[in-house]
Amino acid sequence: MSSQPTPERKPRVLVLFGGRSGEHPISCVTAAGVLRAIDREKYDVLPVGIARDGRWVLVADDPDQWKLDDGRLPEVEAVGGEVVLPFADGDAVLRVLDPHQVPRELGEIDVVFPVLHGPFGEDGTLQGMLELADLRYVGPGVLASAIGMDKHFMKLVLAGHDLAVGPYTVVRPGQFERDPAEVTARVAALGLPVFVKPARAGSSLGISKVDDLADLPAAIAAAHEHDPKLVIEAGIVGREIECAVLGGRAGERARASLPGEIVVTSREHAFYDFEAKYLDEAGVELSCPAELPEDVIREVQDVAVRTFEAVEAEGLSRVDVFVTPDHRVIVNEINTMPGFTPFSMYPRMWERSGIAYPALIDELVGLALARPTGLR
Repeated sequence: MSSQPTPERKPRVLVLFGGRSGEHPISCVTAAGVLRAIDREKYDVLPVGIARDGRWVLVADDPDQWKLDDGRLPEVEAVGGEVVLPFADGDAVLRVLDPHQVPRELGEIDVVFPVLHGPFGEDGTLQGMLELADLRYVGPGVLASAIGMDKHFMKLVLAGHDLAVGPYTVVRPGQFERDPAEVTARVAALGLPVFVKPARAGSSLGISKVDDLADLPAAIAAAHEHDPKLVIEAGIVGREIECAVLGGRAGERARASLPGEIVVTSREHAFYDFEAKYLDEAGVELSCPAELPEDVIREVQDVAVRTFEAVEAEGLSRVDVFVTPDHRVIVNEINTMPGFTPFSMYPRMWERSGIAYPALIDELVGLALARPTGLR
């Protein structure tokens, strides 16, 4: 079991970012926010980047290097010493392998703060590696991360917990190529418009709104660039509302923020797509708390916490729902590692709910330090 920090030293937090998914640059931007806001008086911080080829490398502890700058998307380069996790029982020492050099130690790690988005970071694979290394980490574990990443199995789990989800169909690898008429018929049965999505991607990558079945093949091709498995969802008439969830302390239930609503004001975006989220701040507006009746706000918060509990999440998640004109709350998805960029809803909703950004990071690290390693 990994050790706990002693009174003689500050807890050491490894901020891990980058990764192999298409959301690599957004992970870097998230890391910039965390590195800038984390309390350096309370924590010893070590930034480590994962290059697109999968190498773990030491990187500059400089938030400005990783921020979004005039549309420039930052990138972790596969240069410098390669970082190696400890895997021996009771060993929490991080090591660096420099070419033609004796391995050097970086000291013990108390908590990993993995701000990776998408496959190979948010989907349970990284969480499994950290579990094998017996390291504490911020955020949900292996199972919750895997369920939250796969929109198909997420919907199955939520429906199994009596949470409302919208109509959808799944297109498995090769199905559309083998029988496009059968897939098209299933999509037509959902009614138009539909949203074609990669089953295991985030940040709105590869998502298309389809108003005409003639556009379906192109939408499927765009989604296939990110995932061989797709989820196609019926369009739901309603407002898109988001709610941030924060894990409870000492066995208490998770906490829900005031819900927020993103309104896309720019005509250049048909919905809240990648560009609207990260590259066009002026094209969106945040309303928090969302202008909803008090009883509907409470219902959204309750659904968000129940969704968090249904997948057995830990630490943090953002739950996105639709609120229909008759005030039904339908779950769209749970995001188990929401972004912390300057545009991100998760920290902004907590700020409007009374927890400032640095305090939010402190709470997340504290939750990770408090929970045991191994089965729990």
